[in-house]
Amino acid sequence: MTVFSVTSPRSSRTSARMRTRAHLVPFALTGAFAASAIALVAYLLWPTWSTGGADAPDKLPVSVGGTLFNLPIPAIRMKIQRHSGPQERIDLDFLYPSLEAPNGPRHVTAETVDTTMQPIDRIFLSIAAHHDALSPEQRTATIYPRYFDQAAATPDDGLTMRMFRSDTPYGSEDFYSATSPALTARCTRDGATPGMCLAERRVGGADLTFRFPRSWLSQWRDVADAMEKLTAQLGGPRR
Repeated sequence: MTVFSVTSPRSSRTSARMRTRAHLVPFALTGAFAASAIALVAYLLWPTWSTGGADAPDKLPVSVGGTLFNLPIPAIRMKIQRHSGPQERIDLDFLYPSLEAPNGPRHVTAETVDTTMQPIDRIFLSIAAHHDALSPEQRTATIYPRYFDQAAATPDDGLTMRMFRSDTPYGSEDFYSATSPALTARCTRDGATPGMCLAERRVGGADLTFRFPRSWLSQWRDVADAMEKLTAQLGGPRR
């Protein structure tokens, strides 16, 4: 006797779905395992530093002219220069007399733009590769004296001022020098804007150029000490 098995269409569809689900389980488990592994690797490799907070670095190692400096990040004036590694030039500023890195740029508002000019409270510093150009000491000893006015100069509180002749490239400037502590600076004269001074020194393969208001020369010893301290703080070797 022949026995016929009759299966309803609904039962067939249910069985097919169960078989499909059974096949999908291994794939789902494999995908979940892979996602977990990727998440774990990402967690382990994700950098722990950020641009702010207690764990953020406050200094950058920067090489200028092959000489290494450790520079406070807030003191670097241009965002494009805020990276470690070799650089041709970098510009900084520091509050004076504390020599701390500034918290941010000074903002001028519509209410203050027409008021009297605010006094400068920062000392500016540029570090640039010199590529074996004439050193600041050589310029002071051999170049500048050619352009001095012949009028005699006498020290005032240990600081000597020599005027440049008006028909020279430095005709609107004066030259200041002292020996203890050592200081040499070219300064523009006061005019529509306050006079500024430029003092240079060579450190390894880089030249450091400091800029500060001429009025600070009334306490020139403090300014000379500040430049020496900044040179040491930035990690460059002494001359």
